[in-house]
Amino acid sequence: GMVRAKNSINVAIKNLVDFCISLLLFALFGYALMYGSSLSGWIGSDGFLLHGVGAAGLVHFFSQAVFCGTATTIVSGAVAERMSFVGYACTAVLLSGLIYPVAGHWVWATDVAGTPVGLLGAQGFIDFAGATVVHSVGGWVALAALLVLGPRIGRFSPKRRPIEGHSLPTAALGVFLLWFGW
Repeated sequence: GMVRAKNSINVAIKNLVDFCISLLLFALFGYALMYGSSLSGWIGSDGFLLHGVGAAGLVHFFSQAVFCGTATTIVSGAVAERMSFVGYACTAVLLSGLIYPVAGHWVWATDVAGTPVGLLGAQGFIDFAGATVVHSVGGWVALAALLVLGPRIGRFSPKRRPIEGHSLPTAALGVFLLWFGW
């Protein structure tokens, strides 16, 4: 609700596409890259196409797939009204298919005994509630996208016009949904 009305559908569709792309890529290979047998702490090497994931593993997969989609939507909010749909979709593919699963492996991957085997986790790194894997990774990709896009043309000129959101009730609903989901 905090984007201009002319862009509200674009942002809503980007968020829907985020979860479609992230769920598909995470199921095909992202979950394996994140939680497969570790190759020297860098990346998972097996379990592609959810091979060998049982019922309990599917619950874990879906919760992690939502985290993957959430990291991607962080970028959506940062580049709202500034990036083409195709460019954004490419960014979402890169983030949810490669960047998020690899960073997640570094922090959250464990062996069958529950011992951390990821590059950072094995060194004692602890991620509190996804602050690094979900929010920081999404934030860093958003920053990289903004550095490529550059400043908003006319936004910071002497005759600047504030960008007014189109629907405060929709923004408030988003806050309540986040609180509930959290």
